[in-house]
Amino acid sequence: MKIWLVAGEDSGDQLGAKLMASLREAAPGPVTFGGVGGEAMTARGLTSLFPLDDVAVMGYLPVLARLRTLLRRIRQTVDDVVANRPDVLVIIDSPGFTHAVASRVRKRAPEIPIVDYVSPSVWAWRPWRAASMRGFVDHVLALLPFEPAAHLRLNGPPCTYVGHPLIERFSELRPDASDAALREAVPWRVVVLPGSRRSEIERLMPVFGRTLARLARDVGPIEAVLPAVTRHRALIERMANAWNAPVRIVAGETAKYAAFRQARAALAASGTVTLELALAGVPMVVAYKVSRVEEAVARRLIQVPTIVLPNLILSENAMPEFVQAECTEDRLAAALAPLVTGGTARDRQVAALKRIDGLMRLPGDEAPSRSAARVVLAAIKG
Repeated sequence: MKIWLVAGEDSGDQLGAKLMASLREAAPGPVTFGGVGGEAMTARGLTSLFPLDDVAVMGYLPVLARLRTLLRRIRQTVDDVVANRPDVLVIIDSPGFTHAVASRVRKRAPEIPIVDYVSPSVWAWRPWRAASMRGFVDHVLALLPFEPAAHLRLNGPPCTYVGHPLIERFSELRPDASDAALREAVPWRVVVLPGSRRSEIERLMPVFGRTLARLARDVGPIEAVLPAVTRHRALIERMANAWNAPVRIVAGETAKYAAFRQARAALAASGTVTLELALAGVPMVVAYKVSRVEEAVARRLIQVPTIVLPNLILSENAMPEFVQAECTEDRLAAALAPLVTGGTARDRQVAALKRIDGLMRLPGDEAPSRSAARVVLAAIKG
């Protein structure tokens, strides 16, 4: 059996590596892998056509700057898939690159089944992409439980919820008895997450610092913990020095999850981290700021009532969000205070967070990579 996988960035490389392991376990015989991946997929036996860094590019200007290289790598990948005629092609996230590969493979070798691992956010913006994907994608593997219904509504390809990789980390995210006791102790522990991109950090750090100072005046002593993204730690430390509120900066995933397990509440930038917080059962206030140009584009394109992933999963705005002009220290501190001190607002959010488990778990607590492998192998059988 020959299975080709094409990833376009580090997160896709991690998904691809787990999928490769599950495919080897589930396949009826030996499996040969090919395609494009990074260090994790290479460790599982993939010989990548070229370094993943060649195509791991985000943003309009960086893409334009490397357009010639990207086009060459797209052609190289397509030629390799067509020459090897694998039993199935699995494209993994990064639609700017992987969809360009898949659409060209479909034209030149229409008999090769194509599975798309990670649905583009067609439910949020550019919904017409769902229908266009039917021309070159046979099945979509969704990480979020509401995505199959979205593809059905938008006339997209068949779509199966295979589980988010975070559900494999419940044990790391859930507080034990000692963690739970710390959540009730004073000073209140508040975890602060200003984002992973430099632009997010630069826009949110000042207002987050003012929010913490205001919160401490309103509710009493707090202990703020900020899990810093390693590559931006120097920037975060420099900006935190200007705060009128003490903060403890930690690094690494182990320290971050420990902070989640012990946090009374969270102040977070919108993104995947809100899903991590939800699975850890941490009540949160979500904030986001973008440039005026990005705001104008978003207002035209984004078609969902919330940008918070747990809210989308729950189909209700259980976690308050403050975007653009509403992202002020007064609003953020006022929303955080009852989550810290307790009461109806906190109880409602805690109850909503408990529902996330049931919505995201797979039958029999199957691992997402094994669920994805089953769909990939079924695509081979036709």
